[in-house]
Amino acid sequence: MKFQPVIPETKRRSGTALRLAIIGGAGLVLFGILFFRLWSLQVVTGDEYLAEANDNRTREIRVRAPRGRILDREGNVLVDNRTSMALQLDPIEIPDEIPARRKIFNSIAEVMDRDLDWVRRKYRDEIKDNPPGSPVTLANDVEDDLVYYLQEHQADYPQIQINRVFVRRYPQGITAAHLLGSVGEVTADDLEATELADLQAGDTLGKAGIEQTYDIDLRGSAGTTRIQVNSTGQVKGQLASETPEPGNSLRLTLDPGVQAAGEAAVSSIGLPGGFVAMDVNSGEVLGLGSTPSFDPDLFTRPLSQSQVDALYNEDQGAPLFNRAIGGSYPVGSIFKPITALAALDGGQIAPTDTIEDNGKIVIADQDFQNAGAEPHGTVDLRRSLEVSSDIYYYLLGADMNGTNQLQKWSGDFGIGRPTGIDVPGESTGFLPSPKSVNELSEENRFVEPWVIGQNIQLAIGQGYMQASPLQMAVAYAALGNGGSVLKPHMVLQEEDAAGRILKETDPEVVRQIPIDPAYRDVIMAGLHDAAQEPEGTSYGVFGGFPIPVAGKTGTAERPPNGDQAWYAVLAPYPDPEIVVVTTIEEGGFGADTAAPVALQILSEYFDKQAKPVTDGTGSVE
Repeated sequence: MKFQPVIPETKRRSGTALRLAIIGGAGLVLFGILFFRLWSLQVVTGDEYLAEANDNRTREIRVRAPRGRILDREGNVLVDNRTSMALQLDPIEIPDEIPARRKIFNSIAEVMDRDLDWVRRKYRDEIKDNPPGSPVTLANDVEDDLVYYLQEHQADYPQIQINRVFVRRYPQGITAAHLLGSVGEVTADDLEATELADLQAGDTLGKAGIEQTYDIDLRGSAGTTRIQVNSTGQVKGQLASETPEPGNSLRLTLDPGVQAAGEAAVSSIGLPGGFVAMDVNSGEVLGLGSTPSFDPDLFTRPLSQSQVDALYNEDQGAPLFNRAIGGSYPVGSIFKPITALAALDGGQIAPTDTIEDNGKIVIADQDFQNAGAEPHGTVDLRRSLEVSSDIYYYLLGADMNGTNQLQKWSGDFGIGRPTGIDVPGESTGFLPSPKSVNELSEENRFVEPWVIGQNIQLAIGQGYMQASPLQMAVAYAALGNGGSVLKPHMVLQEEDAAGRILKETDPEVVRQIPIDPAYRDVIMAGLHDAAQEPEGTSYGVFGGFPIPVAGKTGTAERPPNGDQAWYAVLAPYPDPEIVVVTTIEEGGFGADTAAPVALQILSEYFDKQAKPVTDGTGSVE
């Protein structure tokens, strides 16, 4: 039998009590920790968590402001807003897994009556430039039946949102489409580039034209709607809201009659072209257009790739291209007044000096001739403009070669410089000089280094020189007003939603050219003769116009294209208030296509019509 020691009863009781005490102490510590944690949550940070809980039951919806209107100078609405129901997808609800995504896209395609590929392609094209998390618009102007259906079956389509949005409306159709521009949804690049703190994903932004330049003024300030929802996201009520502040309106300098007449006249030719009409003394643009044009309403809804391609298609005339400010062309004989002023200032000629124009001339072993080699006999400065003697200006170009005189005056008039107009997309053109041409020839083997012939060509607006209709309008305005080079502008004034004037645009003189008044007078007289004397190059167009004008035709070689037609006119003569410059690509002689466009614009402006003229023998020209 094995011996077992006997443990006293008192020792057994004390061991049990110790264990109980340890367990009780541990429990007390844990209870204390729990108590202090609860006290911290409810007393110390209770208000903070209460606020977070309230936020979980409140949703803030950004309410975008309606953009301001754009009006012409008489108050006619060119652009305003309409509301549209947009069908958008919430990218957060679109899974990354291909099978799950395909299932969702199938359901969306079914409800939209589209095929799967369309939905998939549309989503891919729209989301690539969108800021992260911003809604993806699949369609605007959704029909009411579909809106009601989706609202009733929201639980079946949690990925789809139907939102009421403002889109632009164009009451005047395609009028001034290139000037007005377009708006589009903000992209990730836009958010990175802008310094505006209030710009967020889903907002719209001016993308071209006036809409882009004056976006800050037109956009307004967004508001906020606060709604209360339950744990399932159902709306339980509306809380306090902040009303959006509409954008300001812009009243443009455009004269509606001049704009309509110019657009109709250029489009009637059937060739690409552009026109500019401008106030000679203020720089206010009264009309500016380019043909072919486009319907700005296209940009109020997502564009297909085929629509985008058509807008840029050169075979269709590249309708989106604004030839009036972005076109760079040789300008032909409308450049001659600048050459004349440069030569007068440099002492190469006096107004009464004459040459014998036999139709042809040889300079530096190179043959030069008038159009059709037509001789003009004894020619002084005034007559050189009337009959457009190239020989007269070839000699001036040769005499000024190496002096930089022609380049200086051309640059002062704005050739080769941006005008600063408040519409994006203008070209700077190109002013040939020994330095610029030689630098260009080093980069391009098709550009020949500078020789005397290039100064001769520049003297008649040919060769490598390039300018836009707007640049030539600014140059002629400076001639007309006596030497003030004005900054052209499109906005007359800014107004609030109630029509109160907030800001007006004052004329801005960029440079002052020291034109001798006597020199200006003889050049203006030559331009008047060119338009309204029987031997003038545009007499057949303007000879019967009752308002005295000073105008010049231009026919510029532009290989491999046909000749570019130009016309520049100041009216009334001798103290003009308006300048009009028109150009037609491959339009041939300036008197045939460009001058009639200018006539229609001035006929509208002065409310006068030209009468048929005769050549003195009774036959109508």
